[in-house]
Amino acid sequence: MKGRVHRRGRVVVSFDAEFRQTLATLFAWRRDVRRFRTDPVDEALLRRCLDLARFSPSVGNSQPWRFVRVADPARRAQVLASFERCNTAAAEAYAAEQREAYVRLKLAGLREAPIHLAVFCDEATATGHGLGRATMPEMLRYSVVTAVQTFWLAARAHGLGVGWVSILEPGTVCETLEVPCAWSLVAYLCVGFPVEEHEDPELVRHGWQQRLDGGMPLIER
Repeated sequence: MKGRVHRRGRVVVSFDAEFRQTLATLFAWRRDVRRFRTDPVDEALLRRCLDLARFSPSVGNSQPWRFVRVADPARRAQVLASFERCNTAAAEAYAAEQREAYVRLKLAGLREAPIHLAVFCDEATATGHGLGRATMPEMLRYSVVTAVQTFWLAARAHGLGVGWVSILEPGTVCETLEVPCAWSLVAYLCVGFPVEEHEDPELVRHGWQQRLDGGMPLIER
């Protein structure tokens, strides 16, 4: 990365080919991790990744993301129970052969991950003064997703793994964590050092779903 001062006083930053290649490698090696070591994560490292997530874009600069660390064992146990109920129900929705494949998948690292983060959207935030969301209020939640992705990439760059658990009852999680009623659950993240690293995603490796061939589809109109 190179920086120079523009003649009008603005700082102009450019990124060289080496940086762009490193960034592409980071994107390619981002993984949804389900197998964690139980080693504790240094608090300064976690804070660094969370601080980087604050640079995420948000509609109207509303910054509606609310990260909650779930450390209490009793609360974690209730989240795990919610996952197990939902996971059982999800398996039953598949036909026989696919159900067997589903049951073999490890879909969460809730027992092993040293850090649990519940990420909420503050639907009532006044920050941003409503700019950009009058016709698309869901933009607040989309903004939270950008913070999740930024945190995820930052964690990966620092050697941490992140797993997004979506097989949960959002209402149960909100009630368990006693968050304000205006907060809606967007993500539940398991964070820690991964047991193993793979070039391919786990669902590809275990035959659940292959990546689509080719680049990003672009539809012309």
